[in-house]
Order: sequence, then structure tokens, then C-alpha cells
Amino acid sequence: MEIPFTKLQGNGNDFVLIDEYEKTVIPDDMKARFAATYCDRRFGIGADGILYLMKSATGTLRMRILQPDESEAEMCGNGIRCLAKYAFDAGYVKGSCTIDTLAGPVGIEMAYREDSFVATISMSTPKFNRSEIPARGDGEYKEHIGIFDVYAVNTGVPHAVVLVDDVGSVNIDSLAPPIRHHESFVNGANVNFVQKTGEDSIKIRTFERGVEGETLSCGTGAMASAAVIHHLGQMGETVNVETEGGPLVIYLKDGAKMEGPAETVFTGKISY
Repeated sequence: MEIPFTKLQGNGNDFVLIDEYEKTVIPDDMKARFAATYCDRRFGIGADGILYLMKSATGTLRMRILQPDESEAEMCGNGIRCLAKYAFDAGYVKGSCTIDTLAGPVGIEMAYREDSFVATISMSTPKFNRSEIPARGDGEYKEHIGIFDVYAVNTGVPHAVVLVDDVGSVNIDSLAPPIRHHESFVNGANVNFVQKTGEDSIKIRTFERGVEGETLSCGTGAMASAAVIHHLGQMGETVNVETEGGPLVIYLKDGAKMEGPAETVFTGKISY
């Protein structure tokens, strides 16, 4: 059979979207293996994850995201913008909607600005509670691993945040995995290395669990990094985040919001 798909990206964090709005295309027991096969950049299409767009019983839409290691992520900030763009272009939604995720419902406002799609996502309030992410150590919200103070925060997905002087000098492939797999993160964690670059701006690099490597951008990681910087009193309620793939803006007043782009790369069909 042939399976239509759409390739999208948000700041270089790329996804293959399967439209299941009207019917199931990939059976649930095959979704994980499908992700492993088609996320492969040599033998598949190549992506950081597979997005499944579905109708929701409670909201407008539902999103599931399966990763290259066959795990399912609770949420994805860049992925949900890509899914929103697809749904907007397809006429499933208009200027706003709610998308159900494993991390809870996410509200989205979206529009085209001079031919560029931009979405603002109302995300769950970052949690520093130890019951959410066990963090042992010498500070209430951090754990000391080697020479790093690692701050634990949940933005729908568990994250570790490490403040450094220069993200460009970080050997992320060697430094991130021990933190990502540390026993204090019972379900593992994405690992963000964060550099302050101005009074209201930071630059980050993210190692993502499930992908098991560095991605060009991580929306929930940008939120986690900004939340830690703000929590420490080092920045205000608006934080400009530069990822390897482009900029995001995080708003921490009256909740937590993220603004960023999404682009359609191409469409195609898989002979499956």
C-alpha cells in the first residue's frame, strides 16, 4: 500500500507527519517500528520523530510522537508547531486550537506573517518539584554530577539544564549521555547546555533522549532552559533562545508560552 506523508521542520527539528485525522493509517502495534524504520536518515526518510495527527475526544486534535528508538515522547514543542501548521494548511483548524498530548492539552495560536507560519504555544508550567523529577544533591533544584550543577525541570518532558560559559566548546556526545541516563531521572531526560549571551538571551544545545543525539532545536528544552535561568533570577519573564537551528521566544508571565516557526519541507508517499 502507499502511505502519504508530509515532512516538516521547526528550527531544523524535523518530523514525518502521518495524517490519521479520518482513519488509522499505521496500526498502533506498528507505530514504534515504523518510526525506527522511517526516521533513519540513510535507509528511511530521515527525521527526529514521527508525528501522528488524530482527532481528539476532548480537544480539537491529538498528537502522538514516536521516536527513532521506538519510544513515545510525552510532548514536543517543535513537533506540535509542525503538526499545527499541517492542520492549519489542511483546514482542520483555523487561528487557534487545542491539541491533546500525553503531557496534557496544549493551546495554540497560529498565523502566517509575511508568508511565514508562526505559532505561539501555551505549555504546561515548568515544574521543579522533586516528586516530578527526583533531584538529589546540595541544592533544592539541582544535582551535582562531576563538575556540573544539573538543574532538573519538567516542561511536559523531563529535562536537565547545565549552565556553561561557551556551548560551542561542549563535547555534547560525551558529556550528555551520563546525565541523560542518570538514576535521578527515572525516565531519562533531555540534556540542555545553556550559555547566557545577553540580558534577555541565551544560546542552547540539546541532546535528546529517544533520538539519542544532538538535535538542531528542542522546544521543550528551550522552555526548560529559560525557566531555569528565570528561576535563578538571572533573566526576566521574556527570554530569547537561540538554538542551533534558529530562534525561539519564551514567555514566562502568566504561565509559559513559546513562539516559533514551522515549515513544510516536502510531501510524498511510502510504499509499505
